[in-house]
Amino acid sequence: MTRRLLGRLGAGLVVLWGTATLVFFVINLTPGDPAITILGGPDALPTPAVLRQVRAEYGFDQPLWGQYLHYLGRLLHGDFGVSYRLHQPVLKLIAGQFGATATLALWAMVLGSGLALLVALTTAKRARWLTELLTWAEVVLSSVPSFITGLLLLLAFSFSLHLFPSSSTHGWTSIILPTVTLALPVAGVLIQVLRRELEEILEQPFIITARTRGLSETGVRLGHALRHALIPTLTILGVMFTTLLSTAVVVETVFNRQGLGRMMSDATTNRDVPLVLGIALLVTSINILANIVIDFIYVVVDPRTERHE
Repeated sequence: MTRRLLGRLGAGLVVLWGTATLVFFVINLTPGDPAITILGGPDALPTPAVLRQVRAEYGFDQPLWGQYLHYLGRLLHGDFGVSYRLHQPVLKLIAGQFGATATLALWAMVLGSGLALLVALTTAKRARWLTELLTWAEVVLSSVPSFITGLLLLLAFSFSLHLFPSSSTHGWTSIILPTVTLALPVAGVLIQVLRRELEEILEQPFIITARTRGLSETGVRLGHALRHALIPTLTILGVMFTTLLSTAVVVETVFNRQGLGRMMSDATTNRDVPLVLGIALLVTSINILANIVIDFIYVVVDPRTERHE
C-alpha cells in the first residue's frame, strides 16, 4: 500500500511539473506584453521608461528559459507570485474564489452521481423500449454544451417562471440552476457506464445463484451487482470531477457567479501568467488527489485490486 501511494505521488509530481511547464510557455509565447498588463493595460499609456523599469523588475528582460527556471524555483519554495493585473498574492486570490467553485462542483457531482445510480439501478435489464429511450436521453444530456443547458434553464425557471434568481452567488436558491446545469452531463455519462456494467453483471452466474437463494431483486442489485459495477464508474468519477472544475468557467459566466472559472477566464484574457499558472496547478493537484483517493476506494470496493498490484 505504501509503495502504491509513493508511486502515485511521484507520478503526480511529474504531472504537476508538466502542467506548469506547458502553461508557462503557452501563455508567455502568446503575443502581447505582460508589462503593459501590470501597468493597467494599453489605456494606461505607459511611457517607454516605465515599461523598461517594469520589465527589469519582473525579469521580463531575461531570456524565457531564465524566467522559467526562476518560476520553478519560486514554486519549490511555495511562492506562486503576485497577480500582474490585481496586484495581490496568487494564493490569496485563489483562496478567495475556491470555495464558491468547489461547492458548486461538489453539489453537481453529488446530484449527477445520485441521478445516475437511481436511473441505472432501476432501468438495467428492463423493457427494450425503455432502454432505447434512456440511451437517447443519455446521449443528449452528455452532448449538449453546458452554456446551452444553462441558458435553457434560465429561460424556463428564471425569466418565465421566476422560481430562481438569474444571477447571484448568495443564498441557496442561487446555486440550484448552476448545479443542475453541471450535473446533467455528469449524470448522462455515468448512467451509460453504470447501466452497461449492471446489465453485464446481472447475467453472471453468481447473480443467478443469489436469486435462487430467495434474495429479492432489490437485494441482488444493491448487494451484489452494484458493488461489481462501481469499479469502472469510479474511474469516470475521478475524471468527471476535474471536468466539472473546468466546465465551471462556462457556468459561472452564464449565471454571473463568482469563482475560479471566471477568474481563470479573466486571467487568460489579460495574460496574467502567475494567476493562470496558479489556477492550472490547483486544478491539476485536485485531479491527482481525486485519482489517488479513487485508487484506494478501489481496494475497499474490491480487495483483489490490491493483490493484483
